[in-house]
Amino acid sequence: MTSPALHLDFPHNWSAQILSARPLILPSRNFTYPAQAEEVERGALELLVTPEPHEHSPSAQDSPSAKDSFLATCALGFANPIVPSGVWSSPHPEEICAVAGGYAYLICTTEPQRFTFLEMRPVLAVHPAVDAGLLLFVGHRNILAWGAQGLAWQSPKLSDEGLTVTSIQGDHLHGIGWNMFTDKETPFTLNLTSGHLKTL
Repeated sequence: MTSPALHLDFPHNWSAQILSARPLILPSRNFTYPAQAEEVERGALELLVTPEPHEHSPSAQDSPSAKDSFLATCALGFANPIVPSGVWSSPHPEEICAVAGGYAYLICTTEPQRFTFLEMRPVLAVHPAVDAGLLLFVGHRNILAWGAQGLAWQSPKLSDEGLTVTSIQGDHLHGIGWNMFTDKETPFTLNLTSGHLKTL
């Protein structure tokens, strides 16, 4: 499996370190995602996250410190190299996106107990669409878009099994999906504002 990496395309008010292993001594603040996960340490994505102040902090007391940091333990979805693991900044500057073996978690860094566990499982690819203000999650058959206010849209079915994003240009996404009835790869274009298919 490819080593997890940081992808910081969106402005963000946090810093994160991907740990190679779970610390022997846990920090005072530590959170497990999802909370009900069993044997979560096995292959989990371990992150040390530090919230950072806004650019116009009223005082030095708002500066980040070790006491603000927390350990985020994100349960592994699938131990398979075709599914991603890593960390992405999101359209909301205080939100971090962690993906562990195709399981995607959107975590509020100022209130780490608040998080969303995406229903799309597994996520096969993540694409930041910065100009559109969206983080795009690609599944086997459709695409889910996450914006600053949360879920923006979910596309209609784009493929019977597996799809590829070929480019993102302005407010349009171009890709290819496989059609079971024709046994052919079929191109498609999505409007990033609405998530609707562009008709020819």
